[in-house]
Amino acid sequence: MKNHSSITFILLGLTDEPRLHVFLLVFLFLTYIFTVAGNVLIILLTLLDPHLKTPMYFFLRNFSILEIILTTICVPRFLYSMTTGDRRVNYNACFIQLFFIILIGAAEFFLLTAMSYDRYVAICKPLHYTTIMSDRVCTILVLSCWLIGLIVILPPLSLGVQLDFCNSNLVDHFACDASPLLKIVCSDTQFVEQLALVMAVLTLIFTLVCVIVSYIYIIRTILRLPSAQQRQKAFSTCSSHMIVVSITYGSCIFIYMKPAKEGVDMNKVVSLLNTSVIPLMNPFIYTLRNKQVKQAFKDSLKKMAFLSKF
Repeated sequence: MKNHSSITFILLGLTDEPRLHVFLLVFLFLTYIFTVAGNVLIILLTLLDPHLKTPMYFFLRNFSILEIILTTICVPRFLYSMTTGDRRVNYNACFIQLFFIILIGAAEFFLLTAMSYDRYVAICKPLHYTTIMSDRVCTILVLSCWLIGLIVILPPLSLGVQLDFCNSNLVDHFACDASPLLKIVCSDTQFVEQLALVMAVLTLIFTLVCVIVSYIYIIRTILRLPSAQQRQKAFSTCSSHMIVVSITYGSCIFIYMKPAKEGVDMNKVVSLLNTSVIPLMNPFIYTLRNKQVKQAFKDSLKKMAFLSKF
C-alpha cells in the first residue's frame, strides 16, 4: 500500500449498537446546527453592532470562525457515514481532514493566549488600551495564531505523510485522527510520535504559561481596585474567557495525562466532545455571561421586528 493515492480507509466510527447509533445521529445533527447557528450569530453581532467593535469581540469573532471550521470538518462527514453506511474515505481526503483538525486545534490555543493578553492590557493598562490593542496589532495577532499553528504542525505532519501503511485500512475512529492512523502504519513511527508529542506539549505549556502569567497580573490588579463593584465588573469581563480556557486546556490535558489502559474508546469520546459539544458551549458561555452581547442581540431582534412591519 505504498501508492498512497490508491488507499481507501474505513472509519469504524463510535459504535455499532443500533439504538445508540440513532441517538448519536440525532444528537450530532442538533449540536452541529446549534453550533453553527450560535457561532454565526456571534460573528454577525460583532460585525454589525457598533458597541462590539472592540479588540475583545474581534478575537471572539475569530474564535467562533475556528469553532465553525473545526466542527464542520468532522461532524458532517460522520453524519453522512452514519446515515448512508458509507464509511470509506480516500487517502487525500483523510489527510486534509487531519491537517485542518490539528491546525485549528493549535490555532485555538494561540488565539486563547492572544485573548488573555487582550484582557491583561484592558485591565492592567486601561489608559493605553486603544493604543496598544490597535486594529493593526489585533490583525497581526490573529494571523500569527494561524502562522505559528502551521509552523508547529508541519514538521510531524510532513514526516507522517511519508509513512507506509499495512494491509489493514481500518481506522478505529469517527474521523482521521493521528493516533488511530499511526496504529495501521508499517513504518517505524517512534520518531514521528515523539516529535508530535514534543510539539504538542511545548504548545500546551507555552500557551498555558502565557495565559497563567496574564491572569496573575490581572487578578493582582483587580484585587487592588478600591470598590467591590469595580472588582466585580473587572472579573466579569474575564470570566467567560477563563471558563473557555479551562474547558479547552482541561480536555487536552486529559487526553495526554489519562492512563494508557483507557485506550482508544475514551479518546474517541473526548474527540467527539471537542468537535461537537465544546464548540456548541462556547457561544452560550460568551453570550449568557456578557451583558453587551445580550444587549446587542436584543437590539438586533428589535431592528428585525421593526423592519418586518414594513
